[in-house]
Amino acid sequence: MILVDSGVWIDFFNGRASKAVEFLKARLGYEMFAIGDLMLTEVLQGFSHDKDYRKALQLLSEFPILPLGGSDMAVKAAEHYRRLRKKGITVRGAVDALIGAYCIEHSLPLLYSDRDFDPMVKHLGLRAALERLN
Repeated sequence: MILVDSGVWIDFFNGRASKAVEFLKARLGYEMFAIGDLMLTEVLQGFSHDKDYRKALQLLSEFPILPLGGSDMAVKAAEHYRRLRKKGITVRGAVDALIGAYCIEHSLPLLYSDRDFDPMVKHLGLRAALERLN
């Protein structure tokens, strides 16, 4: 199973081309993808029109929706955040720290398109579903 970050889904719904979106499109129906509850919120809150919101909710509800939070994950995310801070790296958001911690703890590869997760791959063992070229 591959967890797909909200940025990839947002690009997917907005028709933006990226390596991560192409990976997702090429493997839909062949790979098992999942979305986290926090990512579901991030994606759905961006829709302006009710019709688009309902279509996206219907599509995303077909994937396993994983609960990413809880006290254990909150502590793990804080520990990972602190490890990176000690290296001079700041994770920009608590949601990204939780997503990274969840994937690390459950050995799930993450499909992402932004650089926010790169330090987690390099220093914490987060598995990237797609080799980053930047």
